[in-house]
Amino acid sequence: MDATTPITTRLDAVTLETLDRLAERYDRSRSWLVAQAVRQFVEREAEMLAIIEEGERSAREEPLISHEEMKKLIAAKRAELRSKHDKATA
Repeated sequence: MDATTPITTRLDAVTLETLDRLAERYDRSRSWLVAQAVRQFVEREAEMLAIIEEGERSAREEPLISHEEMKKLIAAKRAELRSKHDKATA
């Protein structure tokens, strides 16, 4: 496993209480659950940023596509991300 670095965060009482219930239910530490949540958020946001950056590059360099084509591309990307998420959590 990669080396880890401790960080500090503040949570409201309700979120902390829910986190504690989840930690107990899954027999995991708060730290493990928070690390999982952050990892998933970072991966999802990094992928979305890559999509946005590719769209910006494409808009500058390539002909634009129709709204319908874009909706299909977004739906396909969402399905791909859901599949990755499902595999990661299985």
